[in-house]
Amino acid sequence: MNECIFCKIIRGEIPSQKIYEDELIFAFHDIHPKAPVHFMIVPKEHIDSLAEVAPRHQEVLGRLLAKTGELARNQGLNEGFRTIINTGRVGCQEVYHLHIHILGGSDPLGPMLGRT
Repeated sequence: MNECIFCKIIRGEIPSQKIYEDELIFAFHDIHPKAPVHFMIVPKEHIDSLAEVAPRHQEVLGRLLAKTGELARNQGLNEGFRTIINTGRVGCQEVYHLHIHILGGSDPLGPMLGRT
């Protein structure tokens, strides 16, 4: 049994504000939103990160990206949104289950990265 927090959310062991689910992917609101609208789309299959993706994951990756625009529009993000996939320690990935953050609802969202 996988102890990953996102796997537990997908299995319904941890409550979430689900916005979409099919046989391959699951989408839910972030519990610590960084924008007025902030949700995540995850594959149901546990994949640690984008760095761990293999050719056999093409279908689920396609579904993740193909559903992003529709789900964003359904959440009221009709004029644009930001997608973020943090990968690994240097990429600031906090939960090691591949996930896409979708953020929007403020105009503008601000710079993608702080400038130093």
